[in-house]
Amino acid sequence: AAIARAGSDALLDVHTDPDHHRSVLTLAGPGARVEDAVRAVARATVQHIDLRHHDGVHPRLGALDVVPFVPLRPDGSPGRPGTDLGSAIEARDRFATWAGAELALPCFLYGPERTLPEVRRGAFGRLAPDTGPTRPHPRAGACAVGARHVLLAYNVWLATPDLAVARAVASEIRGPAVRALGLAVGTATQVSCNLVDPLVVGPAQVYDAVRRLAEQSGTEVARAELVGLAPAAVVEAVASTRRAELDLGPEKTIEALLSGPGFS
Repeated sequence: AAIARAGSDALLDVHTDPDHHRSVLTLAGPGARVEDAVRAVARATVQHIDLRHHDGVHPRLGALDVVPFVPLRPDGSPGRPGTDLGSAIEARDRFATWAGAELALPCFLYGPERTLPEVRRGAFGRLAPDTGPTRPHPRAGACAVGARHVLLAYNVWLATPDLAVARAVASEIRGPAVRALGLAVGTATQVSCNLVDPLVVGPAQVYDAVRRLAEQSGTEVARAELVGLAPAAVVEAVASTRRAELDLGPEKTIEALLSGPGFS
């Protein structure tokens, strides 16, 4: 709650998951305003979270695990892959320089140069921090700071505790437009996904692929979960009769939250 408050009026959404032991905060607004809010959130995170006491199923580099900067058009809609990332790269680099100096937080950059999975695999081994100390912060670890286009964080829960099934399904659906992990969450399992270009491969396609593979393994999908917000175009591409099943809706879009009283 203290970290969310630090986001002030730039904060659009908070999604918290006790099994991942992870929260996703969505902040948006004009460049300087949102950069100030992100810095406030970062400072509060390093102040309040001690990673040495953290236990969660999601991979993580640090307390402030990932800070991605995503360019939005004037109407609040996100750009598509292939469009300019210049302003996001500039914001990313400013933040990483600041966090390294002010918070003593090692930062690894990702974006056009390399992907977030490459950073996770190589941090403090093949890859040295781009800014900040060369060793992890004693309580906060490190941070991956990115410049990217919008992606969709999307989880599909399976009605089986068998982690091998979730991992096999994740392996089958993984590809250029879908990153996926099979995770044990409490007494259930989950196929945890990042949809890198959700207008090409969206939540409906992923949900249906997971359901088909789950049924082949003798189980079924329990439910779906949108993490954070979705672009309106992604929601509008799904038939309205399926949106509840897929945990989608117009009220869960970036554009809808940006049009609220704090942003209009």
